[in-house]
Amino acid sequence: MVYFVIYKKAAAHTGTHNASSAPQHTAHKAGIRAGHRRCDTWRRDARRASQTRHATRGGRSMNKGYFQIYTGNGKGKTTAALGLALRAAGAGLQVYLGQFMKSMEYHEIGILKERVPEIQVELFGMGCIVDRDAGIPDIRAARTGVKRALEVLRSGSYDLVILDEIFIALYFNLITREDLENLLEAKPSGTELVMTGRYAPEWLLEKADLVTEMREVRHYYEAGVEARDGIER
Repeated sequence: MVYFVIYKKAAAHTGTHNASSAPQHTAHKAGIRAGHRRCDTWRRDARRASQTRHATRGGRSMNKGYFQIYTGNGKGKTTAALGLALRAAGAGLQVYLGQFMKSMEYHEIGILKERVPEIQVELFGMGCIVDRDAGIPDIRAARTGVKRALEVLRSGSYDLVILDEIFIALYFNLITREDLENLLEAKPSGTELVMTGRYAPEWLLEKADLVTEMREVRHYYEAGVEARDGIER
């Protein structure tokens, strides 16, 4: 892992010194020093993790797990969750990825199943329902996903549990608020739980330890670019 600290070179002063710039210059140097301290801490932690990685591989290594939410109308929520899953697997953690609403295996799912045994993947969906009404099969698939996720969390066998697009299932009333409350309650203290999808409810955002909102600023979809293999699927 590489960390960058960016320095801004001060311009040479000529003539009378501007006293008003002194506080800003002092604050800038303080910020640089704080950045150095953070980088030193990160490097120390990374060395410790590297030293213990082989000893903990295949077993639990997190004393405390947190609750993360990735939401918003921008692209990148599932992508971020997959990146976290790969990082966790690389550190020897056991990962469970349950995808709601999706029935088709995108390319990342195939490669994970084939080459990354530390990540278990299951799909609980009947395909896109944006342009159609949700039916009994959709509800049944989502309910199966919730049931399975509860089993996974209660087992305590996974360090990282990702429930991808679960907020979309809630938005379309395939699952309930009580389902999400039960999932959060079932999370072991040493398991990291990540939920993704648009329309994360406000009441749940308040319970999360980390919330990231993906905001769409520009998307080539508006210019007619369709989903591409290896990029969007």
